[in-house]
Amino acid sequence: MTSVNGRKVYIAGHSGLVGSAMVAHLSSSDGIGLVVAPRTEVDLTVSAAVEGFLATAKPDIVVNAAGRVGGILANSTYPAEFIHQNLMIEANLVHASWKAGVKRLLNFGSGCMYPKHSQQPMSPDLLMTGKVEPTSEPYAIAKLAGLSLCSSYNQQYGTSYITAIPCSLYGSGDTFDPTNAHVISALIRRFHEAREKGAAEVVLWGTGEVRREFLYVADLAEACEILLRRYDGSAPVNVGSGESHTVREIAELIADVVGFQGELRCDPSRPDGAQEKLLDSKVMRSFGWSPRTDLRTGLDRTYRWFLENCKH
Repeated sequence: MTSVNGRKVYIAGHSGLVGSAMVAHLSSSDGIGLVVAPRTEVDLTVSAAVEGFLATAKPDIVVNAAGRVGGILANSTYPAEFIHQNLMIEANLVHASWKAGVKRLLNFGSGCMYPKHSQQPMSPDLLMTGKVEPTSEPYAIAKLAGLSLCSSYNQQYGTSYITAIPCSLYGSGDTFDPTNAHVISALIRRFHEAREKGAAEVVLWGTGEVRREFLYVADLAEACEILLRRYDGSAPVNVGSGESHTVREIAELIADVVGFQGELRCDPSRPDGAQEKLLDSKVMRSFGWSPRTDLRTGLDRTYRWFLENCKH
């Protein structure tokens, strides 16, 4: 068991979806000192900047919640940025953490790291056993490299750098930009705008039949604190809700939350992505963790946050 109390924790990417949830959760934990820095203070894609910052800040624990993220559209539009920026951030944070004497680091993977045709639910032993989904390949390869970085430094230098692989995330602090949004935040914005304009229909990308697993980001933050306190292995740990839904089911639920009364139509000419993504989260469950937030409640909270914080 690793002590987190009395430790200084640096959260890279503190203003993003995962980072802001980690800040909110750990801020309420006694004895933890948080360190954050805006991009203007430290550019995580520049190795010298990261090394200098960590040498000065001297954190005990580093949480890498930084990176370029987005849905199918963003991955397809900016593949070079997705692989380059994520590779650089991971490599710089892991190497600089080691140089600064940081023994504990939490890295984040993604469900897209798994092969496109994996058996369900997906367990970590399936990683790198087949080709990933082409629409997210650059991001997936970067995340697989981050996992290998952590395990390699553990093997060679005796560090305890761990990787959590969450399912699709949503919640307060998400991006609702049409180009970079994930499926839930993108649909919330589209249904809201359609309702405001009195549109007769909303068109969904793909068949609407692919299945996805979703987790409210505050529940991930709680799981991550448990991992930091109790997990000392090198194998990645899946963090999922344990339930999958079709994209059409999610869209219908979001339409109800937003109050959109029009029709839903699917466009099968658009890409679906992998047919199903459901994580095997039994290791996380073995610590007694389970999500506190059901999907409807999480969507209600996320839509409320959108109304209060986003221009529309």
